[in-house]
Amino acid sequence: MAKIELLNLYAGLGGNTKKLDRSKYNITAVEINPKIAKFYQDNYHQDTVIVDDAHEYLLKHYKEYDFIWSSINCPTHSRARFWASKGGKYQPEYPDMKLYEEIIFLEHFFEGGYVVENVKPYYKPLIKPTIEMDRHIFWSNFTITPYQVESNYVFSGDDMEKVSQMLDIDISGYSFGVRKDKLIRNCVNPNLGLHILNCFEKAEAGRQKINYSLFAQASIK
Repeated sequence: MAKIELLNLYAGLGGNTKKLDRSKYNITAVEINPKIAKFYQDNYHQDTVIVDDAHEYLLKHYKEYDFIWSSINCPTHSRARFWASKGGKYQPEYPDMKLYEEIIFLEHFFEGGYVVENVKPYYKPLIKPTIEMDRHIFWSNFTITPYQVESNYVFSGDDMEKVSQMLDIDISGYSFGVRKDKLIRNCVNPNLGLHILNCFEKAEAGRQKINYSLFAQASIK
């Protein structure tokens, strides 16, 4: 059976695909920060890692994949950034609309399965998400069932080791040029990532069964 070609955009620390069975998946990870990309390659030797702009890579290569996961980094949508801007810590910014560009593009041009993930925004989402789980919202073209993950931890300097152990992602010894707590905060829980891909596999199996049934009925006629 052919492997599923999976494109992991804005790959980061790779939490979303950490627990996937590489005997079933060929994974291409796209990450623009070369230091983060090195961490990814060090920890996921079987995956192909590309240092590039994920937004542009998607547009050029989407036809090459069966499944696309986009964890686009859009802090301008986050509640934390909003309240910090309201409080004067940051200069207010326009929300980065690349998030919705990718959702619309995948929905209308991509024939495989997809998930777009982001933090819960400070406004009502312009496109209704498929589901909210943990600290994230997800848009997809298949059904994702609810899944409870442990999320009652605090992201601070003293808790970094604890959180890394919980996610089974060891970032000690690496320097990324960005705050480590921010990377951990953006990381999808590996168990949640596995659950979502299991939902995709189930949906895909159901779709193939329906297609086979329709083919069989047509052949009988």
